Amino acid sequence: MRREKFTFADPEALQALCGSNNGRLKLIERTAGAQLFLRGNEITVEGDDATIATVKSALEQLYGFAQAGKPFGSEDVVRAVKVLQGDSTATLGQIFGDTILTPRAGRPIAPKGLAQKAYVDMVRTNDIVFGVGPAGTGKTYLAMALAVRALLDKQVRRIILTRPAVEAGERLGFLPGTLEEKVDPYLRPLYDALHDMLDAEKVSRLTTDGVIEVAPLAFMRGRTLNDAFIVLDEAQNTSPEQMKMFLTRLGFGAKAIVTGDPSQTDLPRGTTSGLRDALELVDGIRGIGIARFSDADVVRHPLVAALIRAYDSRDRERFEARHGVPVTAP
Repeated sequence: MRREKFTFADPEALQALCGSNNGRLKLIERTAGAQLFLRGNEITVEGDDATIATVKSALEQLYGFAQAGKPFGSEDVVRAVKVLQGDSTATLGQIFGDTILTPRAGRPIAPKGLAQKAYVDMVRTNDIVFGVGPAGTGKTYLAMALAVRALLDKQVRRIILTRPAVEAGERLGFLPGTLEEKVDPYLRPLYDALHDMLDAEKVSRLTTDGVIEVAPLAFMRGRTLNDAFIVLDEAQNTSPEQMKMFLTRLGFGAKAIVTGDPSQTDLPRGTTSGLRDALELVDGIRGIGIARFSDADVVRHPLVAALIRAYDSRDRERFEARHGVPVTAP
């Protein structure tokens, strides 16, 4: 353990860095596992070498944001420390400043960590990208934002959002109501994300005009999708046949993102997940990227990451006790 002292000349920027009642300094303390002491315009950091390097980088870069007048909140402080714990040389501005979309109401949508930044960059340079990992890592939300951005920039002519409707066995024709009424419960999370990014009136108009299409996976069969940005969500609930069908729909000028969590499949016991199958098959194919997220990349409430780890640990123990073999990563 050692101590290092840092001096900040701009009192207003220092106040923004520290937050009300030094709340942001306390967040840095808890997240980094260090001790911070504020006296005048100096902050003393106590910890081991690696921790001090992380805190130093976080303080200097967040102070720079404050001097430049860039707003940041408490959650940004926590994310900054987590990013720098993974790479103390990371440039936060290149990550948090990579704005994908700025909704009329709400904060700009941008990567919130190294894994999300790598995912976004991968989508920009590949025609098909698999985003794989637990809930809360931003896989689908960022995919939706990238799709809307591509549409607004006229890189594509339409957006197609799809999910497998596992609970209905894909036999939606037996349900009462219109197609939209039948599939709405399964596709509602995609609509919710759309309404976060675009005005409700615009979403309605684009949907009516067929520019944005939200449909169950079963309705993709037999189509060739040109000049489209396609997002397949909850892909762990596809069969290998469904996944093959989806991936072979890709046409010229199209881009596809496949998101899912192989550990959370709702398929009948003993059924192979199309997502797991595809990840083994496509690895190494040029033009296809695989972005893998872990519980460390969860950007929801901190307890979500802890719960994911607890469930994964229990499920791993049960699997190993039942089968006598270790669980292999997807």
